[in-house]
Amino acid sequence: MKGFFNGTATAMITPFDENGVNFESFAKMIDYQIENGTDVLVILGTTGEPATMTEQEKIEVMRFAVKHNAGRAKLVFGSGSNNTANAVKASKLAEEIGADGLLVVTPYYNKCTQKGIVEYYKTVCEAVKIPVIAYNVPPRTGVNILPATAEAISHIPNMAGIKEACGNMEQICETMRRIRPYMDLYSGDDNLNLPMLAIGAAGLISVVSNIAPKEVKSVYNFMKDCNLDAANELTDKLLPLIDACFIEVNPIPAKAGCNMIGLNAGVPRAPLTELEDEHKKVMQKCIDDLGIKCV
Repeated sequence: MKGFFNGTATAMITPFDENGVNFESFAKMIDYQIENGTDVLVILGTTGEPATMTEQEKIEVMRFAVKHNAGRAKLVFGSGSNNTANAVKASKLAEEIGADGLLVVTPYYNKCTQKGIVEYYKTVCEAVKIPVIAYNVPPRTGVNILPATAEAISHIPNMAGIKEACGNMEQICETMRRIRPYMDLYSGDDNLNLPMLAIGAAGLISVVSNIAPKEVKSVYNFMKDCNLDAANELTDKLLPLIDACFIEVNPIPAKAGCNMIGLNAGVPRAPLTELEDEHKKVMQKCIDDLGIKCV
């Protein structure tokens, strides 16, 4: 299926404090995104650190997001697993709580075959009625959705698209060629947002937009308006911040950046650690250079 969403989505961080999830900060983050033009909130994806959260915390985060968002933006909840039965269970629960769609990462660690990928997505999609976005991020999972496999899953009725973070534009172009009539492509690498929009991506699922949602949305709008000069100019300004957001493993830098603009993200949960001091200086300079004001 095509057309689930067009525009920008933020891969939301989850703010923690000594008591667990900081819902006051989470509410402020949701408002910040919506006020700055973000179309979709992606919650409990990689950037949200669900691997370190309890099942009860995940449920509370989803329920809070539905209530506080109050229909202002679309909500996509992460529900993938390396256990297909768990992915089905999580997907059904997310749908029941109120997700508009699901982000389902490939089965990590198991290193299944391409046939296994197809069966995994068929099983998840058949268990729910809402749109499903596949998430291809082989550097983290050890599994790569190849173009032919992307084409195969694109025929599943409620498979809405693929978030591509494989980092290989040659592969992404071939995937786009194969899926273009059937489902959408979404950029999952901030440094490839512009070229992926150029080949027809329907939108961006961004980490950097935790800090700079207005600027990320402007890049999307410039590309949709065929204003390549403006898109390039803004992307050139954003690239140092993009690099800073991945100077250490995501979401370590993004959390530090959110703290710098007043969003009180706290620190990542172990085994992730706080951003190194020298990298904090880099992040602060990027934020200052872009003129991003404190919230």
